[in-house]
Amino acid sequence: MALPRKVRIVEVGPRDGLQNEPGELPTRIKLELIERLAEAGLPAVEATAFVSPKWIPQMADHTEVLEGIRRKPGVSYPVLTPNLKGFEAALAAGAAEVAIFGAASEAFSKKNINCTIAESLERFAKVAEAARAAKVRLRGYVSCVVGCPYEGHVAPQSVAQVAKALHEMGCYEVSLGDTIGVGTPQKTQAMIEACAQHVPIAQLAGHYHDTYGQALANIYASLELGMASFDASVAGLGGCPYAAGASGNVATEDVVYLLHGLGIETGIDLDRLAEIGRWICGVLGRESSSKVGRALAAQLEKAKNAA
Repeated sequence: MALPRKVRIVEVGPRDGLQNEPGELPTRIKLELIERLAEAGLPAVEATAFVSPKWIPQMADHTEVLEGIRRKPGVSYPVLTPNLKGFEAALAAGAAEVAIFGAASEAFSKKNINCTIAESLERFAKVAEAARAAKVRLRGYVSCVVGCPYEGHVAPQSVAQVAKALHEMGCYEVSLGDTIGVGTPQKTQAMIEACAQHVPIAQLAGHYHDTYGQALANIYASLELGMASFDASVAGLGGCPYAAGASGNVATEDVVYLLHGLGIETGIDLDRLAEIGRWICGVLGRESSSKVGRALAAQLEKAKNAA
């Protein structure tokens, strides 16, 4: 199969990337990050999560963030809503797109959202019904699509069943998350092929962590099957608190560099994106996890010293 000519990237840095950062990040910094990412050409920027501050303190300002965004026309700003209460709060704050997140592993579902897979789907069905009534777009996430920190290997058919349920609820897209980054191209393709028997490939997305350095290889393997939507996090921010050694999301800069090198259109300005990565890492006091970001920064430094 020919590779897609255009790929959509969902930027998850402001939510998935920041949610486990220690210390409270000012709302104005989050807003600046979201707005700068939109200006760099990201078509979707995941803004925040309407979850209990008790569980994720960094997202306590979700209402202020969503209400404060200067929205760019044509850009979507999805927010996570794990239950009906979260959905209603997001709707009141102006959400036009929400996301629900389940897991393909029973153990992970119980540890992460404190319920079985079946119970989580019942919960999500209520959110889906409310979203439909409010004409709010709904996206679905499936965690642990290749492996689980508690159960080990996760069967492709287990993933497919959860993806199918989310699709049937009305999710316009289902994002398949390799939460602990153990996937390889062969395993990733087997999982996608199982899901594609129930959900059209055009409505599946990839969300790959880079713990074992396989994220870009898994993205290429997904492109080979026709997948054209991927989640990524600027500077590789974020990670899974339940997965020991998890190095976090694949860096958006690295994904864009790969796609542009393949002649695939993204609509994203890589230099502006890399600049945002340098800025937010400076704010957080950490080094970028993006190899492309670090290489471009070194080039800039070299040019500056030569001037």
